[in-house]
Amino acid sequence: MPTQLLSAEQSTALGTKPHYAILDGLRGVAALMVVVFHLCETHATSHLDQVINHGYLAVDFFFLLSGFVIGYAYDDRWNGMTLKEFFRIRLIRLQPLVVLGMLIGAALFYFQASPAFPAIGQVPVWKLLLVLAIGCTLLPVPLSMDIRGWHEMHPLDGPGWSLFYEYIANLLYALGVRKFSKTALAALVVLAGAALIHFAVTSKGGDVVGGWSLEPTQLRVGFSRMMYPFFAGLLLSRVATLSRVKNAFLWCSLLLVLVLAFPRVGGAEHLWLNGLYDSLSIVVLFPLVVWLGASGHIARPGTARLCKFFGDISYPIYITHYPLIYTYTAWVSATRPTWQQALPVALLTFVTAVALAYACLKLYDEPVRKWLRRKLPVMQ
Repeated sequence: MPTQLLSAEQSTALGTKPHYAILDGLRGVAALMVVVFHLCETHATSHLDQVINHGYLAVDFFFLLSGFVIGYAYDDRWNGMTLKEFFRIRLIRLQPLVVLGMLIGAALFYFQASPAFPAIGQVPVWKLLLVLAIGCTLLPVPLSMDIRGWHEMHPLDGPGWSLFYEYIANLLYALGVRKFSKTALAALVVLAGAALIHFAVTSKGGDVVGGWSLEPTQLRVGFSRMMYPFFAGLLLSRVATLSRVKNAFLWCSLLLVLVLAFPRVGGAEHLWLNGLYDSLSIVVLFPLVVWLGASGHIARPGTARLCKFFGDISYPIYITHYPLIYTYTAWVSATRPTWQQALPVALLTFVTAVALAYACLKLYDEPVRKWLRRKLPVMQ
């Protein structure tokens, strides 16, 4: 019998509905790859020589997985669920860790002054606190309040940009797309896919990297990266016929790691080839991974425990690790170590990120969400 588990939020929302443990595990695999990608990114001189080259595609995988889960969890509940209840469920699930990620970013901010972040030393405390207050709402800050110098909409915790688009996707789903027929949804997905592919193959960098700034070109990147995968995941949840795939977690994990770690394609001479690779990954391979993961079953208790652990820490590690990356980047910028010299510190940063995520989950996120569900009850 399959052992399946979605996130803790989905367990609350779905009651006795079957859960997908393998998808939880894959979300954790992708989150861990993001940490490794960001550590390696510190030592890269450009996208061309980045190790774990396509780790940025994990965000697109998260969007697709989120669309699949949202459709599976909520499509059949709208007769008894109001918009207010849906948004309350999503806020309880996402917002506590958004706040904590911003607080961690603020606590470490002044320790990150370095050649990589020359503006930090001139930032007054009042401005830091204002950016923190805005960041806790997940509203993007304007470029005039860029206190780090990277043009981020959330300069205390960069990955907040993708949560900003996650909220937009949830709004679009709840306010209209949930009512789309399969045909209408398929048309939306095709149009969004065409826009994504066009951007990927024509972008100046030859990839889909970006989306974290309020600049017009970056907003296009953000919406392009969100629209196709999220609503493709939603469509997949409605039309997919699941099978029974043995060892699905192993094979899906290997495929996901291969896609994210694959070397740069095409080089500087043929940037569009890498855009095609990004397109193939997002449009074809990621839906395949999610379908295989949803079709799989877990026969061993050890695998079930691993998937649960990976799923539990996936969101906490994603939203809390980047302040550590800022700090690691500042250290590398100031000391200029070789990769061999930096490796022990990189490993320590990775382990710290995992430990911090688990501590945030157990000591903060789970208790806060439990308290919020008591104070703001939602339908079961």
